[in-house]
This record gives sequence, structure tokens and C-alpha cells, in this order.
Amino acid sequence: MPVKQKTKSTPVFIPPMLATLVDKPFDEPGWLYEIKWDGYRAVAVMNGKTANLVSRNRKSFNDKFYPVFEAVSAWNINAVVDGEIVVLNDDGLSDFSALQGWRSEADGALIYYVFDLLWLNGHATMDLPLTERRKLLQQLMPKKEGIIRLSEHFDASATEFMEAAAKMGLEGIIAKKADSLYRSGERTRDWLKIKINKRHEVVIGGFTRNEGSSKPFSSLLVGVFEDGEFHYTGKIGTGFSLQLQQQLMKQFKPLIRKRTAFSETPDVNKPSRFRPNPPKASATWLKPELVCEVSYAEVTSDGVMRHPSFEGMRTDKAATEVTREVPVPVKEAVKHTLLKSPAKDGRKTLLNPSEKTQVRKVSGHEMKFNNLDKIFWPGEGYTKRDMLNYYYQVAPYILPYLKDRPQSMNRYPNGIRGKSFYQKDVTGKAPDWVAMFPYHTSEGEDKNFLVVEDEASLLFMANLGSIEMNPWNSRITKPEYPDWCLIDLDPTEKNTFEQVIRAAQVTKDVLDSIGVKGYAKTSGSTGIHIYIPLNAKYTYDECQLFGKWIATQLHHELPSFTSIERLTRNRKGKLYVDYLQNRPKATLAAPYSLRPKPGAPVSMPLHWEEVKKGLQIKDFTIANAVARIRETGDIFKPVLGKGIDMRKALKIIESRQD
Repeated sequence: MPVKQKTKSTPVFIPPMLATLVDKPFDEPGWLYEIKWDGYRAVAVMNGKTANLVSRNRKSFNDKFYPVFEAVSAWNINAVVDGEIVVLNDDGLSDFSALQGWRSEADGALIYYVFDLLWLNGHATMDLPLTERRKLLQQLMPKKEGIIRLSEHFDASATEFMEAAAKMGLEGIIAKKADSLYRSGERTRDWLKIKINKRHEVVIGGFTRNEGSSKPFSSLLVGVFEDGEFHYTGKIGTGFSLQLQQQLMKQFKPLIRKRTAFSETPDVNKPSRFRPNPPKASATWLKPELVCEVSYAEVTSDGVMRHPSFEGMRTDKAATEVTREVPVPVKEAVKHTLLKSPAKDGRKTLLNPSEKTQVRKVSGHEMKFNNLDKIFWPGEGYTKRDMLNYYYQVAPYILPYLKDRPQSMNRYPNGIRGKSFYQKDVTGKAPDWVAMFPYHTSEGEDKNFLVVEDEASLLFMANLGSIEMNPWNSRITKPEYPDWCLIDLDPTEKNTFEQVIRAAQVTKDVLDSIGVKGYAKTSGSTGIHIYIPLNAKYTYDECQLFGKWIATQLHHELPSFTSIERLTRNRKGKLYVDYLQNRPKATLAAPYSLRPKPGAPVSMPLHWEEVKKGLQIKDFTIANAVARIRETGDIFKPVLGKGIDMRKALKIIESRQD
């Protein structure tokens, strides 16, 4: 099909076409599916060797993302293309927080994914079908793949692609009608976006500061515009370090105003059922000009976000463009009667409720599961079958924390009231498909740890009565380099759990003060564990010294009921802040692991907003953990991510000491 509308010059800018948010995936002929990249939308206007890189609200990206600008300048075509600028992490996924903080090429690899062609050699192409525009664009792509890449479309059903995208950790997918025309500046239902993680832009209308707080601010008050009015959508209290808060305050200062810009003044001291006595806060109002991105669990019926977390500032959108995004029903968007796929709500059970012995094929291996009726938790009547079914259901979530790590099995073959024992050596005691890692004993014997590789090895351990999973902090590929730094808050009988919670909150404050993110989980017993991602970049010695500094700071803040003394007799009944778990071969209960305690508790990752008065270990058990995990997903996932810059944190520490 020939291109149309011959013109004399390439336009200065073409406002991009926008997609409509829908509530779920659908399978319908005539649609193409693409990855929804988590970045900044950018239109590249090129006229031979001159170029401009422009945001959707017509701001120049030429200086801010100079490698992309240089790449489009060198493309040497006369065209206008539409695309998305992203930073890719090591897994090839777009990382918006890295993009938001991008300053130079040392901060990450910029990629410009292009997905549409709007103008070519003096001709508008917007009235061509999408398939034709993509063919032309594909012919124009640089021969050598570099910063500029084609955002591919995928030959799969929407539901299949959505499932794959979720497993890959993507933000969502975009569905586009194959024959759709390009409607510049319009939000159309020919393009649909289907999100996996709930994220949205909001406008900052103020901030609060809690009474007695030393931080620049305690939370951001945010909203969106509707019919010319600025509506409150929530209070963001997490997601920023002290350094980021200080940077934001510089942006806030010239925008301070006496009266609120919200249509109704938010009650910043409003109690909730989760926080009946919130700290007294005062509000400072701002002119609503700054835009940020927030992730959240859901939106309540009164339009307020639950569990919002700050993700980064956005400079590519005007505040007045930020409106509430409400997913429209798929049927309304595509205007077709769709075939309904069977509901998929996660794994069911591996083992049936009647047979005491069962054989199942797991990861290609036939496995025999026996004594399934044996009671493992007498108080509640949970059986070995219940335990095995639990680990089968949570395998996709727990395996990343077990894979390629030697295990110290804590076996309870007769349940939590029977005799238990630790087993490290599995030489000659495991099937030949079970991976092992050698070690040498002080008596001169050569033995082998079991190493989890897949679902089968996980269930092999559980079938031996290993109620809890205890992996190393490092993997066999880099045994001297832990993937995380641990702070184990271990109370005595003299401590209350409220003191454990308070210690965890102060630990977070300590980490925030040096720009380091930590992630909390219940121990499943009496304490709380805090993990700091390292990505195997530092030795155990470096890790332990860093943990010691954190523990020392925590003890300094809470000397009345915490201790960092190694010897029990020297702790005097105080809560032990254990940083010595950061050593080779040490183990701790994995995230999502069951514990051999009454009630069948689970070591459950927590949102920091949940680490507050009222939290109890018994909140998370074998009975409700699977449902929670399916609802929240793996919120501990960042522990296995990029890892902190410990040296940068140490420089902050050293600057304070000076």
C-alpha cells in the first residue's frame, strides 16, 4: 500500500497515540501483542543527520538521554518514529527506577524501543494500517542492533502472553488492532494496555511531617485531575531514602503555598483499622506541578490507593495530563463476544486426600510420597500431605531462594512433637538426579550437601520430613559471596513482639539514612528477619562488617531492650540483634518456608507498612499463606535483584563520622 500526503518538510512534533487501560487479557483474532515497556515515551523526529528526541509533553530528551539522541542522529533517515526509552537490567527487563535516576552510561544501558512509523521521506504514514507501518519500520531498522531496537510483536494469545509476561516480571502488555490507523494525540480503543503490576502517575499536592520526626517529610500527599479539579488519591510514605527526600525538598520549596489545592482537604491524621493511633502529622501544601509514579495494591471505593510506594519522579508528563486511569471492561473495549478460558487461579494440590502412598512425576522424575496421613502438627491436625501440597503450591515462589544453594535439612519424620535431627550429608542417601556440593569435615571425611535445583529436589527434602527449608546465603557458583546481608531480630521470652516490631522499624530507619533498601519477613517463629540485597558482589567478611554496623546503630537507638552480645549470658534477656548469621555455611529459614512450630506458621515477606503494632507471627500459616502469596506475588523479589552499592553507603557513613 503506498504512503500518502506528500509534504515539503518533516513535522517538528507529532503527539503520540495513547492506549486505553483494560481490566484483563482477552483472546481475539486480529490483534498484535507487544511488551509494555516501563520507561519514557519518546518521539524521534529525524531529517537526515539532524534529529530531535521529544517526550509526549514536548520536552526535549536530547540532553537528558544523550546516548539515545546520538543514536537517532546517526540513524540517517528522514522519518518520525514512536517508541519508549528504557534502562534494561541484567535480565533484560526495563527498570523504571534506574531510568528515573539515570545520569550517565555508568548508571545503566539505555535502549530506545521503537514500535511505530508516523512519517517517512516527506509522506505521512499514519493512515496506513499498523501492519503496513511496522513493515516499513522494520526495513528502516539499523543493520547492527544497538541502542535502537524494534519492539517486537508476538504470535500468541493474550492470555498466554500475559502469563509469560508475568513470569518474566514485566509491567504489562499492549494489544493493538492489526489494521488500526495512527490517531495522533488520541486515547483509542484500537490500542489497549493490560497491566500486571498496578502503577500510575500522580501529582504531588503536599507533604506531611510526623511530630518528633527528624526526616524532611513523612509522606507525600498526592492526587489526580478530574474535570479541572484536583482530587486526593492517597498518602505515600515509603519508597524514598533520606538522600532522595532531601533532593525532593529542594524541588518542593518554591512550590509551597498557604492553602491546599485539593478539592477537599485531606485528613492527614485520619486513623485506620490498621493504625488506630497514627502519629500526629502536620501538612505543608504545594502547588500541584510535580508528577511522580507510584505502585500500589489497589484503589479503595473512595478512590484512595492502598499500600502506595514511591517509584520515581516523572518529567515527561504535565501535571494537568495526570488523570485517574480506570480499567474499562474488555468486552466494552473490543466490542465482541469473547470465548472464556477456564479460570486459572494458581496450582492446586499435588497429592490427593485419600491414598497414604502416592507416586507422582515431578520435574521429569518419578517420586514416591509415603506416610501422607501422618499428623505433623497435632494441635491443628495438619498432615505430611498438607505440608507437601503446600510446598508444591509455593514452589514457583520459594525456589528462587533455594536454587543452587546447599541445604542443611532439619528433619521431623514424626511431626513437630517427634524427635528431630539435622542432616547435612546426603552421600549415598539421595537419588542420582539430586545435585550435591562437596565438603570436608574436621575428621577428614569427604561428604556432600544436598543442592536444590528444581521442584523435585524441594519435594524430596519435604518428603524426608524437612518441615523448614534452610538454604545457604550464597550459591555454589560463588560460595564466598552471599546474595544478601541478614539482620536477625531474635527475641527472648522477656521481650514482647511489639519490641521486635519496633526494632525492625528502627532498622529500616538506619538503612534509609544511608540510602539502602531492606526487606522484612517474619521468621515464622518469634522474630523478624531483614534482608539487604548484595547480588554476590561482596565477601562474607565485608557483609558481616556491614551487618555489624547496622546492628550497632540499632542497638544505639534502642539500648534498653536490644543487645549485640554474642554470648547469651551477656545479653541479660534482651532481644539479640544477630548479624553473625552473615558467615559461610550459615542458614536461616527461607522466605515462604514452613516452620516446625504450633499453628504451622510460615516465614512470610512483609510490606514495610505491615511492620507495625498488631502484626503477629500467627497471621501467616499453612492455611492462608498460599492465598496471600497469590494475591501479593513475590514482594521479596528485590532481594535477588541488582544489589546495593555498599561502598557508596560506607562513604555516607564515613562522611558523618568526619
